[in-house]
Order: sequence, then structure tokens, then C-alpha cells
Amino acid sequence: MPSRDRWLDQDAGPVVRPYALIRGRTRPTGESLDLIALVTAVRGAKPDSVDLDPEHFEILRQCRLPASVADLAADLDLPVGVIRILIADLRDRSLVRIHHPVAPAQLPDPRVLREVADGLRRL
Repeated sequence: MPSRDRWLDQDAGPVVRPYALIRGRTRPTGESLDLIALVTAVRGAKPDSVDLDPEHFEILRQCRLPASVADLAADLDLPVGVIRILIADLRDRSLVRIHHPVAPAQLPDPRVLREVADGLRRL
């Protein structure tokens, strides 16, 4: 009779709980990562395979081109909180760059843009 305590799914194989990947950590180091922040691997950086997990390497592979935090979570089938911590690990090792979205408060006022466009049309 199989044990009910085994971490095994007949279809998926052995299951590793997400918190085991991040060693029980619950928050990333450094500044927070927005879901739409773009992550890009640093070209020419040499990751150390000793202190990185396969998921770190998969993130680096997927970030050869910019990828959002949300897309990485979906592609790796991991919770967003776990992905944020893994990305922060890579950021701390200078293996990725984070490109934050522009805050709505910093965007130009749409009325000003319309007035500029109207003024240009009148020229």
C-alpha cells in the first residue's frame, strides 16, 4: 500500500513544494518587483552553478530577451512570490537587470498632450 505522505504525483512525478526552492524565504531582498517589471539577463555574466538552482538558470535562459515577472511565473509554473525571490537572488548577483514600469503619476497629463497635438495641427 503506497504511503499517503509521499510527495509524488503519478502524472507529474516528484513534487517539490515552492517554499523549498526558496529555502523558506517569504520576501525578496532589495526593492520590490512589480508584476510588469521587465527582467533581462546581463550579457557576459558568468553565473556560479554552485549556489544557483535549476530554476535560476531557467530564468536566465528565458530572460535573454526581456520578460515580465508575471510571464516568468506563468512560464515556470511557479507562484509569483517564489519568482520574485528567485529574480532577487539573480539581481543580488548582478546576473539580471530589472526595468521598472513608469509610474502613472510620472506620465504626462493627457490633456497637455492633446493641447500640444492640437497646437501642432494648427501650424
